[in-house]
Amino acid sequence: MFIATLIAPEGALDPALVDALRNAWGGGDAQWLSPDEAAEFSLAEIPSNRWKVWADLQQQKVDLVIQPAEGRRKKMLLADMDSTMIQQECIDELAEVAGVGEHVRDITARAMNGELDFEGALLERVALLKGLDEAVIAQVLAERITYMPGGKALVSTMKAYGARCVLVSGGFTAFTARVATDLGFDENRANTLLIEGGKLTGDVTRPILGRAAKVEALEEISAGLGITEADVIAVGDGANDLGMLGRAGTGVALHAKPSVAEQCDVRVNHGDLTALLYLQGYTRDSFAAP
Repeated sequence: MFIATLIAPEGALDPALVDALRNAWGGGDAQWLSPDEAAEFSLAEIPSNRWKVWADLQQQKVDLVIQPAEGRRKKMLLADMDSTMIQQECIDELAEVAGVGEHVRDITARAMNGELDFEGALLERVALLKGLDEAVIAQVLAERITYMPGGKALVSTMKAYGARCVLVSGGFTAFTARVATDLGFDENRANTLLIEGGKLTGDVTRPILGRAAKVEALEEISAGLGITEADVIAVGDGANDLGMLGRAGTGVALHAKPSVAEQCDVRVNHGDLTALLYLQGYTRDSFAAP
């Protein structure tokens, strides 16, 4: 048995569209998870025209996910930070203040699209921040970082139902510590910027947390909790997230780069982070208070 979930921006999901698709595919009765925003229905098998329908729905700003019904409610959330839990790339924002924003943004975009080696690209970008006053980190956090909509609801709801929530980033602990605290994550892992005399040295501690380290976090934390990788829902947007997205029971490409999204069966391009709750069958009225 499979579940087809349709998710759109709040108020934008047409009931007639849901019914038309359910009828065309011979699905079960539609269950509304949130009025005019998210609905689901059961399917006996995955339709052969799944991706054609997906493409058509994308034109209407509707996300479609089909997944096995069994085990879709997860016991752990493993989330990327940059452009996932926050709306920016923290290294790009530091670079903007340092006056090398355009150059660094170009490297970041290419690295996240899988065109560059992540570790090499990270070291190249961090080197450009050498000499930047460490006080700039607090300034960027206060003035330039905003949260992705739905993040607090996602974390608080999963924790309320007993899940472990972990933030794992190729960014920096100076940012993940604040984001994890604000959103309620149980723990966070990231790279540490080296600072001497109140200035960034242009380097980070080793080993560098990249694609492999995110997979290791998935393995280590799930094993420590006594759960399987199938019990994990992971979310990210960049090429360095593909390892953990592929290993997790549900790997969600959220507003991801095209080269990343095409390698994932679960893609959320129009919904916010609450989409991860709808994918697990949570209804809007069951969300925990942030």
